[in-house]
Amino acid sequence: MQLGMVGLGRMGANMTRRLIRGGHQLVVSDLSADAVKQLSGEGATGSSSLEDLVAKLAPPRAVWIMVPSGAPTEATVQKLAQHLKPGDAIIDGGNSYFKDDVRRSKELTPKGIHYIDVGTSGGVWGLERGYCMMIGGPKEAVQRLDPIFKTLAPGKGDIPRTPGREKLGGTAEDGYIHCGPSGTGHFVKMVHNGIEYGIMQAYAEGFDIFKNATSKDLPEEIRYDLNLPDIAEVWRRGSVVASWLLDLTAMALTENPTLSEYEGYVQDSGEGRWTIQAAIEEAVPADVLTAALYVRFRSRQQHTFAEKMLSAIRQKFGGHVEAGEGPAGAAKKKSA
Repeated sequence: MQLGMVGLGRMGANMTRRLIRGGHQLVVSDLSADAVKQLSGEGATGSSSLEDLVAKLAPPRAVWIMVPSGAPTEATVQKLAQHLKPGDAIIDGGNSYFKDDVRRSKELTPKGIHYIDVGTSGGVWGLERGYCMMIGGPKEAVQRLDPIFKTLAPGKGDIPRTPGREKLGGTAEDGYIHCGPSGTGHFVKMVHNGIEYGIMQAYAEGFDIFKNATSKDLPEEIRYDLNLPDIAEVWRRGSVVASWLLDLTAMALTENPTLSEYEGYVQDSGEGRWTIQAAIEEAVPADVLTAALYVRFRSRQQHTFAEKMLSAIRQKFGGHVEAGEGPAGAAKKKSA
């Protein structure tokens, strides 16, 4: 099947490679001419512009966008819409906000252009492992593009079948599903990423407890010098908390048990915030996911005003002095 791919970053390039391996014909475009040249050398057809890309596709066309969410995606969708024809499809495989998908779909429907949003999980490992996909859009357009989704998906692999699943059918066991109308794909992926924040935070806090089990503030008989790489590894083998995120945790700890190359500044890509916003709109309590998001905010500040306020209040009501080198600590040294 023929497909246009716009955006040849880490995921877009590897998705292109996986599709080429699967026998599909790819026409590619990127702001980087070198990226286009690289994929052209691997079997794709290069293009010099979005207009050129569209011209090299046979109708009904399908163009997959893998560019940063927000303004870059919006600009790409709008420009493609100027060149595509009725029956063509635009597929947004990035991390767009689902309400933007609904708006774009409404804008493109009068032009006869199908808009499909695909929440895509797999990261840099997807070339070999495949990509888990959550798809939103018109049923007929999604069905037409099924060969593309099937090639990108992981397939059944060696994962044991969920008891009773044989009665249900569908493509979920292959690693992709049609969630519903435009917006649902990115909505499901958004909550997926919100959950991801919570799972990652749970692992991070647990291993922080292990790391600090040697604290001098603890009685000597319950100070434990634990092997963190070994703990992560043993949990991978039969534990109920095993997961791919734990696999990656074990990998990082094996490479460097102290993680000294990391500063601990943790970004959020937007989906965590949107998940909390959706929870608020639905009046659904999301304590864990909200806390995990707030910890990421906290990681970007050394000493917040809130912490300063806490320290000041403690000093005022109980004479508690900061342990550091701040004014309160200096004052204590002088009085001593």
